[in-house]
Amino acid sequence: MVKVVGVRFKDVGKIYYFTYGELELTVGDKVIVETVRGLEYGEVVVGPKEVAESQMGESIRSVIRKADEKDMERVKQNKEDEKRAYEICLQKIEEHNLPMKLVDVEYNFDVSKIIFYFTADGRVDFRQLVKDLAAVFRTRIELRQIGVRDEAKMLGGIGCCGRVLCCTSFLGDFDPVSIRMAKDQKLSLNPGKISGVCGRLMCCLRFENDCYDCKKSNYSYTPEEEGEVTAVPVDDSNEIVHVALDSEDVEDFSFEEVSEGEITNEDNGGSDQA
Repeated sequence: MVKVVGVRFKDVGKIYYFTYGELELTVGDKVIVETVRGLEYGEVVVGPKEVAESQMGESIRSVIRKADEKDMERVKQNKEDEKRAYEICLQKIEEHNLPMKLVDVEYNFDVSKIIFYFTADGRVDFRQLVKDLAAVFRTRIELRQIGVRDEAKMLGGIGCCGRVLCCTSFLGDFDPVSIRMAKDQKLSLNPGKISGVCGRLMCCLRFENDCYDCKKSNYSYTPEEEGEVTAVPVDDSNEIVHVALDSEDVEDFSFEEVSEGEITNEDNGGSDQA
């Protein structure tokens, strides 16, 4: 078994696991860790635990130390330098007339690498741009093309629900989303109504889908007679489910009034294709 802690480098990002040796770490501690990109500054979000070595792979790295005031000042300075690097890169992109949109700039902790994130409709020949940036910053330069979902996560925004974007506020990873999920939730298939600010299907279709599957598929026996939970909308706010009884009537029941049974949702048909 290996003792590890989970570390996150961004407020809403993936969690990576590191060994920590004899250090005493708790959730919330700021740490300096060794990564494939060099030294990085992060926060412990999963406390110490033991996992099997076979689960961690061969590339697991270590926490170097707890971050101190000097390290935090370094992080603050890097944030200021990222703003300057962003402006310089914008200028260079304009000089080379490149068809790309700069989204964000990220310094790693020890400034051994600077990553410039951008979007573009196709492939971009940015070799001369990399040379110009390397001449200015005197360190390793990486230009990384990202998709529109990653762009929305980095820039943030407000969704059609009026809340901060899910990908910005709590989603660490992007799970696949299909049009079938919108059909199962009886939503309008108008792209403008089921797409997020990124132009892709809204992430909430995915993480809310399991709730709909449960409520419309796992109940079939009512106080009156056997029936089938239909594909009509579920009223979540009042915890009401619509049931097609064997008598061909459709009635409403609370979740507590129905129990599980074998169901064949023939009315749920439809294709996964858009």
